[in-house]
Amino acid sequence: MKDKEQIGLSLSEEELKRYNRQIIMPLIGIEGQKRLKDACVFVAGLGGLGSISTMYLVAAGIGNLRIIDRDVVDTTNLNRQVLHWTDDVGREKSESALKKLKRLNPYCNIVAITSAIDESQAPGLIADASIIVDATDNLETRRVLNRVSLERSIPFIYGGVDGFNGMVTTFVPHETPCFDCIFPFDIKKKGTIGVIGPAPGIIASIQVMETIKIILGIEGTLKGRLLYFSGIDMLFREVRVEKNPECPVCSQYKVL
Repeated sequence: MKDKEQIGLSLSEEELKRYNRQIIMPLIGIEGQKRLKDACVFVAGLGGLGSISTMYLVAAGIGNLRIIDRDVVDTTNLNRQVLHWTDDVGREKSESALKKLKRLNPYCNIVAITSAIDESQAPGLIADASIIVDATDNLETRRVLNRVSLERSIPFIYGGVDGFNGMVTTFVPHETPCFDCIFPFDIKKKGTIGVIGPAPGIIASIQVMETIKIILGIEGTLKGRLLYFSGIDMLFREVRVEKNPECPVCSQYKVL
Protein backbone atom coordinates (compact mmCIF):
# COMPACT_ATOMS: atom_id res chain seq x y z
CA MET A 1 0.00 0.00 0.00
CA LYS A 2 1.28 3.47 -0.85
CA ASP A 3 2.38 5.84 1.91
CA LYS A 4 -0.38 8.34 1.23
CA GLU A 5 -2.99 5.58 1.37
CA GLN A 6 -1.58 4.43 4.70
CA ILE A 7 -1.69 7.94 6.06
CA GLY A 8 -5.22 8.38 4.77
CA LEU A 9 -6.41 5.51 6.98
CA SER A 10 -5.91 7.76 10.04
CA LEU A 11 -8.39 10.31 8.71
CA SER A 12 -12.06 9.42 8.90
CA GLU A 13 -14.39 9.94 5.96
CA GLU A 14 -15.87 12.92 7.79
CA GLU A 15 -12.42 14.44 8.29
CA LEU A 16 -11.50 13.90 4.65
CA LYS A 17 -14.66 15.79 3.72
CA ARG A 18 -14.16 18.49 6.37
CA TYR A 19 -10.62 19.29 5.25
CA ASN A 20 -11.20 18.76 1.52
CA ARG A 21 -10.39 22.35 0.54
CA GLN A 22 -7.00 21.93 2.20
CA ILE A 23 -6.30 18.38 1.07
CA ILE A 24 -6.77 19.27 -2.61
CA MET A 25 -3.94 21.79 -2.33
CA PRO A 26 -0.68 20.24 -3.61
CA LEU A 27 1.29 21.72 -0.69
CA ILE A 28 -0.93 19.88 1.81
CA GLY A 29 -2.60 16.75 0.50
CA ILE A 30 -3.56 13.83 2.74
CA GLU A 31 -0.03 13.49 4.08
CA GLY A 32 0.04 17.14 5.11
CA GLN A 33 -3.37 16.90 6.72
CA LYS A 34 -2.12 13.96 8.75
CA ARG A 35 0.82 16.06 9.91
CA LEU A 36 -1.61 18.72 11.07
CA LYS A 37 -3.63 16.10 12.92
CA ASP A 38 -0.51 14.73 14.61
CA ALA A 39 0.76 18.17 15.65
CA CYS A 40 0.53 19.64 19.14
CA VAL A 41 0.37 23.43 19.47
CA PHE A 42 0.53 25.45 22.68
CA VAL A 43 -1.37 28.75 22.64
CA ALA A 44 -0.53 31.15 25.47
CA GLY A 45 -3.42 33.55 26.00
CA LEU A 46 -7.07 33.50 24.96
CA GLY A 47 -7.70 37.18 24.36
CA GLY A 48 -7.73 39.08 21.08
CA LEU A 49 -4.91 37.11 19.48
CA GLY A 50 -5.78 33.78 21.06
CA SER A 51 -9.44 34.04 20.05
CA ILE A 52 -8.53 34.08 16.38
CA SER A 53 -5.50 31.79 16.42
CA THR A 54 -7.25 28.98 18.30
CA MET A 55 -10.27 29.06 16.01
CA TYR A 56 -8.19 28.85 12.84
CA LEU A 57 -5.90 26.18 14.28
CA VAL A 58 -8.86 24.03 15.25
CA ALA A 59 -10.64 24.67 11.96
CA ALA A 60 -7.49 23.63 10.07
CA GLY A 61 -7.43 20.30 11.90
CA ILE A 62 -4.57 20.72 14.33
CA GLY A 63 -5.09 17.51 16.25
CA ASN A 64 -3.78 18.52 19.64
CA LEU A 65 -4.15 21.97 21.12
CA ARG A 66 -3.13 23.11 24.59
CA ILE A 67 -4.65 26.49 25.51
CA ILE A 68 -4.10 28.56 28.61
CA ASP A 69 -5.27 31.80 30.20
CA ARG A 70 -5.57 32.85 33.83
CA ASP A 71 -8.33 35.45 33.43
CA VAL A 72 -12.11 35.52 33.28
CA VAL A 73 -14.12 37.14 30.52
CA ASP A 74 -14.83 40.83 31.07
CA THR A 75 -17.28 43.03 29.21
CA THR A 76 -14.39 45.18 27.96
CA ASN A 77 -12.96 42.13 26.15
CA LEU A 78 -15.92 41.70 23.83
CA ASN A 79 -14.93 44.23 21.14
CA ARG A 80 -12.03 42.05 19.99
CA GLN A 81 -12.00 38.70 21.79
CA VAL A 82 -14.53 37.08 19.50
CA LEU A 83 -14.21 33.62 21.03
CA HIS A 84 -16.03 34.98 24.10
CA TRP A 85 -19.63 36.12 23.97
CA THR A 86 -21.87 38.28 26.17
CA ASP A 87 -23.16 35.38 28.26
CA ASP A 88 -19.56 34.32 28.97
CA VAL A 89 -18.84 37.41 31.09
CA GLY A 90 -17.48 36.23 34.43
CA ARG A 91 -16.57 32.78 33.08
CA GLU A 92 -12.97 31.57 32.90
CA LYS A 93 -11.59 32.26 29.44
CA SER A 94 -10.22 28.74 29.18
CA GLU A 95 -13.68 27.28 29.85
CA SER A 96 -15.36 29.68 27.44
CA ALA A 97 -12.81 28.92 24.73
CA LEU A 98 -12.98 25.16 25.15
CA LYS A 99 -16.75 25.14 24.78
CA LYS A 100 -16.67 27.01 21.45
CA LEU A 101 -13.66 25.21 20.01
CA LYS A 102 -15.08 21.75 20.68
CA ARG A 103 -18.25 22.77 18.89
CA LEU A 104 -16.19 24.06 15.98
CA ASN A 105 -14.27 20.80 15.52
CA PRO A 106 -14.92 17.72 17.66
CA TYR A 107 -12.00 15.91 16.02
CA CYS A 108 -9.44 18.04 17.87
CA ASN A 109 -8.05 17.07 21.25
CA ILE A 110 -8.08 20.29 23.28
CA VAL A 111 -6.68 20.72 26.77
CA ALA A 112 -7.78 23.98 28.42
CA ILE A 113 -5.89 25.30 31.45
CA THR A 114 -6.64 28.18 33.80
CA SER A 115 -3.27 29.31 35.11
CA ALA A 116 -0.61 31.96 34.95
CA ILE A 117 2.55 31.15 33.00
CA ASP A 118 5.62 31.53 35.17
CA GLU A 119 9.17 30.22 35.19
CA SER A 120 8.42 27.16 37.30
CA GLN A 121 5.19 26.08 35.60
CA ALA A 122 5.88 26.87 31.94
CA PRO A 123 7.86 23.72 31.03
CA GLY A 124 5.16 21.44 32.41
CA LEU A 125 2.37 23.43 30.79
CA ILE A 126 4.00 23.41 27.37
CA ALA A 127 4.93 19.73 27.80
CA ASP A 128 5.26 17.96 24.44
CA ALA A 129 3.99 20.82 22.24
CA SER A 130 5.96 21.29 19.04
CA ILE A 131 5.11 24.96 18.50
CA ILE A 132 4.45 27.86 20.90
CA VAL A 133 2.01 30.55 19.75
CA ASP A 134 2.30 33.76 21.74
CA ALA A 135 -1.08 35.39 22.35
CA THR A 136 -0.09 37.15 25.56
CA ASP A 137 0.08 40.85 26.34
CA ASN A 138 3.13 41.28 28.56
CA LEU A 139 6.91 41.06 28.27
CA GLU A 140 7.45 38.96 31.38
CA THR A 141 5.38 36.04 30.09
CA ARG A 142 6.93 36.29 26.63
CA ARG A 143 10.39 36.04 28.14
CA VAL A 144 9.36 32.90 30.00
CA LEU A 145 8.02 31.40 26.77
CA ASN A 146 11.22 32.41 24.98
CA ARG A 147 13.37 30.54 27.48
CA VAL A 148 11.31 27.37 27.18
CA SER A 149 11.48 27.70 23.40
CA LEU A 150 15.28 27.85 23.59
CA GLU A 151 15.62 25.07 26.15
CA ARG A 152 13.52 22.66 24.11
CA SER A 153 14.23 23.91 20.58
CA ILE A 154 10.55 24.71 19.97
CA PRO A 155 9.60 27.38 17.40
CA PHE A 156 8.02 30.41 19.07
CA ILE A 157 5.63 32.56 17.03
CA TYR A 158 5.39 36.06 18.47
CA GLY A 159 2.51 38.46 17.92
CA GLY A 160 1.75 41.86 19.40
CA VAL A 161 -0.87 44.56 18.85
CA ASP A 162 -1.37 48.19 19.80
CA GLY A 163 -4.27 50.30 18.57
CA PHE A 164 -4.62 49.84 14.80
CA ASN A 165 -1.18 48.26 14.51
CA GLY A 166 0.54 44.95 15.08
CA MET A 167 3.67 42.93 14.44
CA VAL A 168 4.62 39.29 14.13
CA THR A 169 7.72 37.15 13.69
CA THR A 170 8.82 33.56 14.07
CA PHE A 171 11.67 32.63 16.40
CA VAL A 172 13.40 29.34 15.64
CA PRO A 173 16.02 28.38 18.24
CA HIS A 174 19.61 28.31 16.93
CA GLU A 175 18.50 29.68 13.54
CA THR A 176 17.09 33.11 14.28
CA PRO A 177 17.32 35.82 16.91
CA CYS A 178 15.37 35.07 20.06
CA PHE A 179 12.74 37.29 21.62
CA ASP A 180 15.27 38.89 23.95
CA CYS A 181 17.59 39.67 21.04
CA ILE A 182 15.13 42.12 19.52
CA PHE A 183 13.21 43.15 22.65
CA PRO A 184 16.01 43.45 25.23
CA PHE A 185 14.56 46.27 27.30
CA ASP A 186 11.65 46.46 29.70
CA ILE A 187 8.88 48.76 28.53
CA LYS A 188 6.77 50.39 31.17
CA LYS A 189 3.08 49.97 30.57
CA LYS A 190 1.32 53.18 29.67
CA GLY A 191 -1.94 52.09 31.21
CA THR A 192 -4.71 50.36 29.33
CA ILE A 193 -3.82 50.01 25.65
CA GLY A 194 -6.56 50.65 23.10
CA VAL A 195 -7.08 47.95 20.47
CA ILE A 196 -9.41 47.83 17.50
CA GLY A 197 -10.75 44.30 16.96
CA PRO A 198 -9.44 43.59 13.44
CA ALA A 199 -5.82 44.33 14.45
CA PRO A 200 -5.36 41.19 16.56
CA GLY A 201 -7.43 39.34 13.97
CA ILE A 202 -4.89 40.13 11.25
CA ILE A 203 -1.84 39.38 13.39
CA ALA A 204 -3.27 36.13 14.77
CA SER A 205 -4.17 34.96 11.27
CA ILE A 206 -0.54 35.45 10.21
CA GLN A 207 0.60 33.52 13.29
CA VAL A 208 -1.60 30.59 12.27
CA MET A 209 -0.27 30.72 8.71
CA GLU A 210 3.25 30.51 10.14
CA THR A 211 2.26 27.61 12.40
CA ILE A 212 0.76 25.61 9.56
CA LYS A 213 3.75 26.22 7.29
CA ILE A 214 6.20 25.11 9.96
CA ILE A 215 4.24 21.91 10.61
CA LEU A 216 4.10 21.17 6.89
CA GLY A 217 7.71 22.14 6.23
CA ILE A 218 6.76 24.92 3.80
CA GLU A 219 9.40 27.58 3.24
CA GLY A 220 8.82 31.33 3.30
CA THR A 221 8.19 31.82 7.02
CA LEU A 222 9.00 34.97 8.96
CA LYS A 223 12.28 33.58 10.29
CA GLY A 224 14.63 36.53 10.71
CA ARG A 225 11.94 39.00 9.63
CA LEU A 226 9.70 41.18 11.79
CA LEU A 227 6.52 42.02 9.90
CA TYR A 228 4.85 45.25 11.01
CA PHE A 229 1.27 46.08 10.07
CA SER A 230 -0.14 49.61 10.15
CA GLY A 231 -3.91 49.61 10.07
CA ILE A 232 -4.10 53.38 9.60
CA ASP A 233 -2.41 53.45 6.20
CA MET A 234 -2.88 49.71 5.46
CA LEU A 235 0.80 49.02 4.91
CA PHE A 236 2.98 46.06 5.79
CA ARG A 237 6.61 46.81 6.52
CA GLU A 238 9.35 44.26 6.96
CA VAL A 239 12.38 44.65 9.21
CA ARG A 240 15.27 42.21 9.02
CA VAL A 241 16.35 41.10 12.48
CA GLU A 242 19.61 39.43 13.47
CA LYS A 243 20.96 37.61 16.49
CA ASN A 244 22.59 39.64 19.20
CA PRO A 245 25.90 37.81 19.76
CA GLU A 246 25.91 39.15 23.32
CA CYS A 247 22.28 38.26 24.10
CA PRO A 248 22.30 37.09 27.72
CA VAL A 249 19.51 34.60 26.99
CA CYS A 250 20.03 32.68 23.74
CA SER A 251 23.83 32.83 23.86
CA GLN A 252 23.80 30.36 26.75
CA TYR A 253 21.98 27.63 24.79
CA LYS A 254 23.86 25.26 22.56
CA VAL A 255 22.53 23.58 19.43
CA LEU A 256 20.95 20.25 20.40
